Order: sequence, then structure tokens, then C-alpha cells
Amino acid sequence: MPVRKAPDASSTRADAILAGVLAAVGCLMVALTDMTGLQFEGMPIWAPLLAALLLPAPLMWRRHFPVPAAIAQIVIYVGAGEAGALELYASQVALFMGFYSIGAWDPDRRRAFWSRVVISLLMAAWLAASAIRGFSDPETGERGVSAFFAFLMIQVVVNAAYFGGGWIFGDRAWRSAIEQERLAAAHAEIEAQQAQLAEQAVSLERLRIARELHDVVAHHVSAMGIQAGAARRVLATDQDKAADALRHVEASAREAITELRSLVVTLRSEDDGAAAAPDLEALPALVESAHASGQRVTLATIGEPRPVTPMVGLTAFRVVQEALTNARKHAGPVADVDVRVRFLPDELEVEVADDGHGSGAGQHGAGAGVLGMRERVAALGGSLEVGPRSRGGWLVRARIPAHGGRATPTDAIPEQSEEPSTARASAG
Repeated sequence: MPVRKAPDASSTRADAILAGVLAAVGCLMVALTDMTGLQFEGMPIWAPLLAALLLPAPLMWRRHFPVPAAIAQIVIYVGAGEAGALELYASQVALFMGFYSIGAWDPDRRRAFWSRVVISLLMAAWLAASAIRGFSDPETGERGVSAFFAFLMIQVVVNAAYFGGGWIFGDRAWRSAIEQERLAAAHAEIEAQQAQLAEQAVSLERLRIARELHDVVAHHVSAMGIQAGAARRVLATDQDKAADALRHVEASAREAITELRSLVVTLRSEDDGAAAAPDLEALPALVESAHASGQRVTLATIGEPRPVTPMVGLTAFRVVQEALTNARKHAGPVADVDVRVRFLPDELEVEVADDGHGSGAGQHGAGAGVLGMRERVAALGGSLEVGPRSRGGWLVRARIPAHGGRATPTDAIPEQSEEPSTARASAG
């Protein structure tokens, strides 16, 4: 069961002020009533003044102990009424506040219900007893029985509205407070989620930047390293080959700088960042660059080419780029590498396979590069397969939904791929 938040010190101070104001107003009403001579005739003035002071006093604890406070008020009210020392104005407001506070503040709703039932019945019994005594008053006969019962019905209706209003408004205050606390809790939860999403967005952006930098830098730096090594080996015997290798180093450096500049512009843009990024149309240039660095690479397209979304094209390009970089580092510069792009009915598949017969160690890395490929493909709902082939070599295959939807992962890597229908670029 929901519980209303406990009152704080400021609420207690407000209740103390309320009790003081009602006590002051009650004393003023006693003084004014005594001046009229309609009440308290023959009674010492201190008695109604004391009642006016005592009746609002329990309201100072109406939020912390609503039922005891209301009961204390009922005792004071009935006692002052029996003694004829009850002023009839501010006392009604004080009694209403006590009855109202049970519904508004008692956390035990069952106790709040039955305590108000008991208080209502006790007050009704007291009023009935007062009515019986009034009926036996000799003045009743003078006014008439009909007049007496008319006055009695007025009292019944007024008190029913009095206690009914306190009951209804008290319950409504309780429900309103519970609803406000629920809204506050929901608001706090939303703010916490927003902060968490902001942190995740920052982390994802950092991961995106790191992934892009790895793909760009690793590819070109590895190519420059191979060409620089080749230039060093033939520098003394064949200066023309050394110069050609150094030209490739320079070209790779320029391409790296161009891609890094494009990456910076892309990361600063407000869109998805794919508009200025490489896509499938850049694969022939990538293969040509790999061929220029000494790799033996062929590129083939299978199926009817069709447009894909920028993110799908970028992901496919980065997978091929990273796979060629790994092949260059681990399969060796003279290994045969096949790059195939398949346009399936609902998917785009890119495959990079090497024969593993080069001078490399034969073990492809599974660090940031492979992890970056997996994250890229998974972000678009695709699947990535990376592993050795039984007949030697290494295979990287990515299947991506053509429009970035969910794809069904492929469970195994087949040993033989179908023959390409169209060759887009090749290197001997």
C-alpha cells in the first residue's frame, strides 16, 4: 500500500502557527460573544477562553498523530459543550481540521476509516442526547414540537455535511499527495535514465571515434610499413623500385590524411555521420590501394547490384578494409586474397578470404579490429563470421540486412563459395 511522505519540520511549524491563529481567533470570538450577552451568561470568562485555547492545541500534531489529535479535540469539544463554555465559530474550524487530518495523514488507511466512523457515531450520539434534553426543556412546548424537530433536522443536515466534507476532502488530499509522490518518483527515474543515456551516448561516440580511427590508421599505416620495408631492402640495389615504394608510402600517407579529415568532418556533423563516409563505391579504390601495397587481391560482385543505405555501405567498406589489413599483417604480402560482395534478396554479404600461403604467421588477430567489425555489423542487425578455413587460410564474412533491419545469423562458414558473376577489379 502506498504511504504518504512523512511531514517535515516546516510542516510542524505551519501546524503550530495554524493552532495559534485559531486559538487567537477563538479568544476573540469569545470576547465578542460575551459582549453580545447571548452566550456565557453567568459564566466566568476564563472558562470559554480556556476552551478556545485548548481546542486548537492538538492541531500541532495533526500530521504526525492525526487520530490521537482528533480524539483529544473531540474530548475538549464535548466537555466544553457540556459546560456551556464552547464558542461556536473558530471551534468548528478547529474540529474540522482535526477530522480532516485523519483522512489526509494517517498512513494506516483501515485505522483512518474506522476511527472516523467511531468519531462520527460518537458525535451523532452526543447531538442526539443534546436533542433529547432539549425536547424535555419547557421552552420547547412554547416554540412547538414542529419547530424543535425542524431545528433538529437542520443540525443533522449541517453536521452530516460538516463531517462528510471533512471525510471526502481528507481522502482526496491523501490520494493527491500519493499521486504527486508517484509523479516525483517517475520524474526522478526519468532524469536518472536521461543521465544514463547521456553517459551511454558519450561512451558510444567515443567507441565510434576509436573504431573509425582504428580502421583508417591501421590500414594505411600497415601499407606504409610494408612499402617502407620494401624500399629499405632494395634501396642499395634498385633505386627505381625503392622510389616507387616510397611513392606508395607517400600516397598512403596522403590517403590517410584525407580520410582522417573526412572523419573529423563526419564526426562534427549533426546527421548520422555516414553521408561523407566511404561506401561500396569505394571498394575498387581500396582494392587498388591494397594491390599497390603488394597484396594480391581480387574483387568480385555477385548478384544484381542495388543501392544500400549509407550506414550499410560504410559498414561493408570498413569490414573489407579491416580484413585486408589483417590479411596483410598475418597472411603475408604474397597471399591470395579474394573479396566478394554478394547482393542477396534481403541482405548484403561481404566476404574476404585468403589462402594462408603467405609469409605471415597464419594467425589473425582478434583484438580491437575484429571487435570493431562485430560491433559495426551487430549495430545494423547483421552477423559476422571470423575464423580459419580447414584447407588453410582465413575467412571473414559479414551479412548485413540491406536496410539495417534484423538478420538471421549464419551458423557455419562453407568451404566453397559460388563463383563470381561479375569481376569489378582484380590484381595479379
